[in-house]
Amino acid sequence: MEGTAASVTFEGNPLTVAGTLPKVGEPAPDFEVLANDLTAVKLSGLRGKVCVICAVPSLDTPVCDTEIRKFNERAASLGDDVVVLAISTDLPFAQGRWCGAAGIKNVQALSDHRNVEFGTSYGILIEGLRLLARAVFVVDKEGLLRYIEVVDELTNEPDYEAALEAVKDL
Repeated sequence: MEGTAASVTFEGNPLTVAGTLPKVGEPAPDFEVLANDLTAVKLSGLRGKVCVICAVPSLDTPVCDTEIRKFNERAASLGDDVVVLAISTDLPFAQGRWCGAAGIKNVQALSDHRNVEFGTSYGILIEGLRLLARAVFVVDKEGLLRYIEVVDELTNEPDYEAALEAVKDL
């Protein structure tokens, strides 16, 4: 699927997704998103760490809530050289409230609402809705993409074990 346009549905209905997925083995496209305090965070600023990037439509939906809670639980055992990012187009303030209410401590919520640079660069921006498709990317310490999963049905969870196995292989 990588190197092509993503194919995503919502309750079986096809969605139009902008851009082209990057390819495993290639440099991960750099992007800038916002932290909950409105500071800019760039992927290139995390070089030297393994990055698990969880793209979700909105933290304020049941499947996204479940997904980030599961990654939060598992992130604690991944070690200090691994960071887990949850990126959505939710406003940074809403993300901060959700993380506080959900007790999220091991995942950093980041907002792509301003420029949708991440969604566009990674080929997962759902046109018309300005939401991100559900996807997981693993980037190694040198900034190369090592794993990509775009979940074909927006209401389904990703393959947690496959993503975590890709992290362990690094």
